[in-house]
Amino acid sequence: MNVLEINILVLAYLGDTIYEDYVRRYLIKKKIGNVNDLQKESINYVSAVNQAQFLKKMLDEEFFTEEEINVIRRARNYKSNSHPKNCDIVTYKHATALEALIGYLDLTENKERIDEIMKQILI
Repeated sequence: MNVLEINILVLAYLGDTIYEDYVRRYLIKKKIGNVNDLQKESINYVSAVNQAQFLKKMLDEEFFTEEEINVIRRARNYKSNSHPKNCDIVTYKHATALEALIGYLDLTENKERIDEIMKQILI
């Protein structure tokens, strides 16, 4: 299977679940024992606005490889006019790009790199 031929939104769909799993495990390890508190805290990581900010910070720090930047570009440039009501289309595309990259890395069996990215986010 050529991962680069997979629809970018499918990669983002997969990446979203992986990303959220990392966040949930991180928050549980912080010993947050109340589900409502977990939900409130998770918004700091899983909202499109925050995901876009994490991506921008890592791009500014030149954290990504050229291969990863190509996946990010492909996701940002994907023609989609739908987005959540709570953010603009550019922010949504950046968040989708982060999720797509994680999905791509998962399908290419690069869990170590996902760990590195999530470590940058969950500092």
